[in-house]
Amino acid sequence: MNTVRRKLDELRLITRDPILAATILFVAASLVLFILWPLYEILQEGFRAADGSFTASFYREALSNAENLRTLGNTIWLGVFVSAVSTIVGFLFAYADAFLKIRFKGVFNTLAILPIISPPFALSMSFIMLFGQQGFVTRSLLGLKETNIYGFEGLATVQVLTFFPVAYLVLAGLLRQIDPALEEAARNMGASRGHIFRTIILPLVRPGIANAFLLVFIQSVADFGNAMVIGGNYNTLAAQIYMQAMGNYDMKGGTALATILLSVSVLMFVVQKYWVGDKSYVTVTGKPSRARELTADPIPLFFVGVPCLLISLFILILYALIPYGSLVNLWGIDYTPTLKHYQYVLDIGMKPILDTTWLSLLSMPITGILGMVIAFLIVRKKFLGRSLIEFSSLLSMAIPGTVIGVGYVLAYNKEPLVLTGTAAIIVLSFVFRSMPVGIRAGIASLQQIDPAIEEAAQDLGASSFKVFTSVTIPLIKSAFFSGLVYCFVRSMTAVSAVIFLVSASYNLLTVSIMSQVDVGKLGVAAAYSTILIFIVLVVTGILKFILNRMGVEVSDVQGG
Repeated sequence: MNTVRRKLDELRLITRDPILAATILFVAASLVLFILWPLYEILQEGFRAADGSFTASFYREALSNAENLRTLGNTIWLGVFVSAVSTIVGFLFAYADAFLKIRFKGVFNTLAILPIISPPFALSMSFIMLFGQQGFVTRSLLGLKETNIYGFEGLATVQVLTFFPVAYLVLAGLLRQIDPALEEAARNMGASRGHIFRTIILPLVRPGIANAFLLVFIQSVADFGNAMVIGGNYNTLAAQIYMQAMGNYDMKGGTALATILLSVSVLMFVVQKYWVGDKSYVTVTGKPSRARELTADPIPLFFVGVPCLLISLFILILYALIPYGSLVNLWGIDYTPTLKHYQYVLDIGMKPILDTTWLSLLSMPITGILGMVIAFLIVRKKFLGRSLIEFSSLLSMAIPGTVIGVGYVLAYNKEPLVLTGTAAIIVLSFVFRSMPVGIRAGIASLQQIDPAIEEAAQDLGASSFKVFTSVTIPLIKSAFFSGLVYCFVRSMTAVSAVIFLVSASYNLLTVSIMSQVDVGKLGVAAAYSTILIFIVLVVTGILKFILNRMGVEVSDVQGG
């Protein structure tokens, strides 16, 4: 009874503020229309026969098909393997950053950014340049003519190199927060460095390790670009959905596979968010009492520092190949310097560059504002359906891009919203795929701000809208602009969802890069990739310059 009365009181407070009520309704409608409805369309499409009647035959066929089951097994095994190795590599980098006295720590932070600002399959392309049939190492150096890097080994390698920064970013912060006093107390009692690691450090970061594993798993199973470029005969669900729906024109079969992939991803998302995410990472002594004394012990330097430096060097070589490959005549055969690939792009292929840039810029403010509004509602307001809004808004993090793409095709290719082939459907995809990061940043910032500041403004007669624009936004501007930067970068490099949505009217850079790789034009693909990375660096640099002039530290944005 008390619960019902409390809910009624909350409803009365909201109805007294028409702007707040309208905002809640708008947010709820947006989440239903652009997240939940496409998912519903996927689910019901798989149960609908050609005559409109209900049938479960498509799902039965999908789950009884030996090839589909093998693909599902491939996807899960790839996710487990990549997550395990990525978490180990990420932990080594995080440990080196937090505990070792070495000169090249800036390289680690750079590597954490590179996969974010580059196309998701950039490393696959570089891997082919090095170890493919026309690879620099395999053909030019070793003289090998029959090499095959396509399949599980190649795909797993590039996924580890692409996704280990996720684990690194999760674990680095946790390791830095461990109070050095714990280690000093153990050393004073005669404990060795190895014993301290096993009994203190590892137990404290164990929830973080589980969190990193699950986050990388979600990224791995949802990966489309690398699977298409270097997967070869090793089929994964993300690539198979595209081939089934767009290659074989079997939307029913594609939706059934999409549902299977969605189930795996959402399950891992729920486990990560509501089980592992609730575990405490805080040391028993609170914040570190003083700075940690970094070690130059040769044993950890050799077993941790050396592997990190070697991996870093290899990744830097792979990324350096992209601009270099754009400046040679024919990769693997003729390394004569040339600008013909850039000439081709400037003469024929400018449309994808322009389309991608202006659509990404358009989605940026929409994503930033909507993300902060949702974060404000979740943290500061109590109303019926708040938990559903929070879950729905963060759910798109767990939805693989190919699933989103199929859902948008099904939902917006018919009345009442016919958006197929328009710029709107691409912008909507950008917004709702990028929004969760801004929401999480906004929630984290608001939880650190005393609500009494906003309550004081309301007591003085300010409306919820006035409080949000005049008080809340200035206080969380770092999180707001972090969301803007992340949205732009994510939109510029998106491929898995938008490959279903591009048309003759609107084409995107990442899709064009994949097309060039598919036909063997690595030079043109490298030129496109170089231009993409350049645009991202220029725009983010401008944004960070503006933020610095506004008093927002660059580091505040970088974490977004």
